[in-house]
Amino acid sequence: MAWIYLLIAAVFEVVFALATNATEGFTQLGPSLLTAAAAAVGIFFLSLALKTLDVGVGYTIWTGIGSVGTVVLGAVIFGEEFTIWKVLAFVLIIGGVLGLKLSDRLTADKPSAA
Repeated sequence: MAWIYLLIAAVFEVVFALATNATEGFTQLGPSLLTAAAAAVGIFFLSLALKTLDVGVGYTIWTGIGSVGTVVLGAVIFGEEFTIWKVLAFVLIIGGVLGLKLSDRLTADKPSAA
């Protein structure tokens, strides 16, 4: 269930970032309220995920999914430039997320040394 909570938190992280762009320096009420609500809900679900997941793994995956989602949707919604460097960064972020997930799974399979 922690991974589902983390995915929900990441979706709200993307909403938070995109809504922040629309606040125009928090001068627009609707986007400002959406930004605050998305941040609160995202952090709430992140906290649920971190009851089970290591903070280093959970937080890194949360920010990684949020970063990639924000760049992709920023390009789609706001017409931001999509470059080869951004694609390379995505590959590195996704590789890091997969590596963390795999390391978490491998560590869980090994008996502790203590």
